[in-house]
Amino acid sequence: MTYPFLRARHFVLSIATGAALALATVAPSQAAAKIQRLVSPGGIEAWFVQDATVPLIAMEYSFAGGSAQDPKDKSSVANLVGDLLDEGSGDLDSKTFHERLDRRAIELSFSTSRDSFRGSLRMLRDNKDEAFDLLRMALTSPHFDTVDVERIRSQVLSGLRRETTNPSSLASRKFLEVAFGDHPYSRQSNGTLDSVPNITVADLKDYVGRVLAKDTLKVAVVGDVDPATLGKLLDQTFGSLPANARLRPVADVEVAKPPQRAFVPLDVPQTVITFGGPGVKRSDPNFMAADVVNHILGGGGFSSRFYREVREKRGLAYSVFESLLWMEHSAVFIGNTGTRADRAGDTIAAIEKEVRRIAEEGPTQKELDEAKSYLKGSQMLALDTSSKLAQALLQYQQDKLPIDYIERRSAIVDAVTLDDAKAAAKRLWGQGLLTVVVGRTPQAAAQPAATAPKSN
Repeated sequence: MTYPFLRARHFVLSIATGAALALATVAPSQAAAKIQRLVSPGGIEAWFVQDATVPLIAMEYSFAGGSAQDPKDKSSVANLVGDLLDEGSGDLDSKTFHERLDRRAIELSFSTSRDSFRGSLRMLRDNKDEAFDLLRMALTSPHFDTVDVERIRSQVLSGLRRETTNPSSLASRKFLEVAFGDHPYSRQSNGTLDSVPNITVADLKDYVGRVLAKDTLKVAVVGDVDPATLGKLLDQTFGSLPANARLRPVADVEVAKPPQRAFVPLDVPQTVITFGGPGVKRSDPNFMAADVVNHILGGGGFSSRFYREVREKRGLAYSVFESLLWMEHSAVFIGNTGTRADRAGDTIAAIEKEVRRIAEEGPTQKELDEAKSYLKGSQMLALDTSSKLAQALLQYQQDKLPIDYIERRSAIVDAVTLDDAKAAAKRLWGQGLLTVVVGRTPQAAAQPAATAPKSN
């Protein structure tokens, strides 16, 4: 299963936490069949798996409205909120808040996607009351003290300055610009060197007030806690949030039509190539056929056509992959590889050749059968910890899938026919690619590094 990429920010980890939570590697796969819909006394709904295999509780939750809610000229508001929610809240300053997390081996983190603001909480069963209370404070009474805001802002700006010479970051930014134009999806969630300095504490408070609300809250919990206790914890944690979010509307957007190619000059030895095009939304009835055929072309690691043709046969790149990415208002497929500057043209040609071939011919029956077998067999391995299962259950809720989707998924994969796969391949790749190349110009790539012209 491919998931939309998230830009995870600010994980609170410690040596004590890692040691205490090592037990989480025990697989809860048997519990996956016992997913229940729990509604707290206060009306907070959660998908819940009670699992006493280890004394651990993992919770994942989200609110609608991620970085797409950032003002146009202030991208990174959501990102900064995620970085700052645990930097002091309630009656605790930043240092004391983190000491409390570390002392009880509590993992608390926040992340931002284009359509949602997500959080993760993991703790030992005996520390659940303190863990949920710390989360309550972070969500309902963050300080956003000036000293903390400026420290985090400085860290974000430092990362953005590093990205100006990182070919992968430049390729990602340019691809989103080409694919989505002026839509909010075209902007990176961590912002720009121009936008981040303009964000104020008022912007952060406005985002929290508009986005963190109960009507868009989705929760998934896996672990050693009984339903009655969990219901009380959910009410204590989320119950005082506003009833309704005040989200700015975000329009649906069509990805730019391929073929298109963009070049970003950068004087580095290795050229980065990012490619993609219009994808398939998760609600599309043909999504699973697209997922299966994408596995065959570029999502299957060592077994994919890209890996075989680009790396094994031609030795052009160490790795090459492709993923389906879907959002609330659009969908893309996106791939990436890196190669020697003087072999970038050959690498692009090899990728485009495989794209044309699968679009015109589709996969073989053998490839389809092997891909379906892998996707079915790997499902439980992908859910082999409490945290992974909670993450999957949250994603299923965001994707509006049924609560028994885990049980039904194998049959859905099995139902994909060769004709379905061929149609999906033609739909995805029949128009060609949007391609972004970051590196030396072809002329410079043919010269020794010492004489290559520097980019502006």
